Amino acid sequence: MSKIVFLGAGSTVFAKNVLGDCMLTPSLQEFEIALFDINPERLRDSEIMLNNIRETSGSSCRIKSYSDRKEALRGAKYVINAIQVGGYDPCTITDFEVPKKYGLRQTIADTLGIGGIFRNLRTIPVLDEFAADIREVCPDALFLNYTNPMAVLTNYMNTYAGVNTVGLCHSVQHCIPGLFDSLGIDKEGVKARIAGINHMAWLLEVSKDGVDLYPEIKRRARQKQEEGKHWDMVRYELMFRFGYYVTESSEHNAEYHPYFIKRNYPELIEKFNIPLDEYPRRCVDQIERWTKMRDELVENKNLEHTRSHEYASYILDAIETDVPFKIGGNVMNTGLITNLPREACVEVPCLVDRSGITPTYVGDLPPQLAALNRTNINTQLLTLEAAVTKRKEHIYHAAMLDPHTAAELSIDDIVALCDDLIEAHGDWLPKFN
Repeated sequence: MSKIVFLGAGSTVFAKNVLGDCMLTPSLQEFEIALFDINPERLRDSEIMLNNIRETSGSSCRIKSYSDRKEALRGAKYVINAIQVGGYDPCTITDFEVPKKYGLRQTIADTLGIGGIFRNLRTIPVLDEFAADIREVCPDALFLNYTNPMAVLTNYMNTYAGVNTVGLCHSVQHCIPGLFDSLGIDKEGVKARIAGINHMAWLLEVSKDGVDLYPEIKRRARQKQEEGKHWDMVRYELMFRFGYYVTESSEHNAEYHPYFIKRNYPELIEKFNIPLDEYPRRCVDQIERWTKMRDELVENKNLEHTRSHEYASYILDAIETDVPFKIGGNVMNTGLITNLPREACVEVPCLVDRSGITPTYVGDLPPQLAALNRTNINTQLLTLEAAVTKRKEHIYHAAMLDPHTAAELSIDDIVALCDDLIEAHGDWLPKFN
């Protein structure tokens, strides 16, 4: 029996979407779904929930939990990763509260910025352990990474860990529906082309019946911006200034650039409706809602599932059936985007079939978009250097090159902040020289 392994299976809601989808996919019916998590209680919850879906859907997939990660991985054909190292308490709290002492504020802190750097540094050693097991017991497995920071972790697994990895994010498939619905434009029949880096990929072309839709998008966006506050003001501003709409949300992009969160211009927070400390609020809300959600998901023997928009089951189905499917995937830049560094992980259209993941050639991005991407890639690559070499100076370099951090703090404060975060993380981080 072929095996789909889910690492981080205690993420019960996400496991429902991804693995519930797999159980509804005809080509995956004979697979074992192997669950692993370091939290035995949450692992058990997910196993019960998935068995409930199995019963109501009539799926013939086998659900099995493992306490031994290597045994879970043994013989796997596909490995899905959705871990969060350190969780909300203590690590997310640390990522937000320590920088606040220096006057550095964040919104999400899971991709770039000072929070993204340290999230990478505590996650890469765990992925390295996964990779060692994969090389030993399932060397040909395809690793589907859903864990942030997407670009750095996917880069690490492909470049240093020897594991065939594709990074998967929601932002590409949400881009057109979110933009068009908010502007009241019909999205049926729309043709789009998206490429860049994760959380900063660009809607390069958007048309319908051969007509460029960007003029109408910008007209309606300006009108909406003038009408008052809304949830997407940062992205609209970026589109007006740089010409193109970006895939990931305004709360994310507010902290990827040096323009929006500024101590000396507090009015910008109000002007662009920026939700500071948004991610900790979401974490607290999810923790508070879990008891009710657990009853709905785990104790519900009649639990039903409808196939979601998540890419994973569609990727596996395309490989199993050889029926092609297109995704927006995070892959290494093997000359795909010609004015971004080859060492970078990029997000581009990919074709999936029995041959696996085949990225498509994009060519040059508009120069201003490539320049914005490179400001984020700089920090990503230096974070990788820090993780691989264990040299503390590269942590400083990554932070000094981060657009938001560098716009707010002096070099001395950046170095001191990094030292404070290293100390606060304690054993969650490896030792740096």
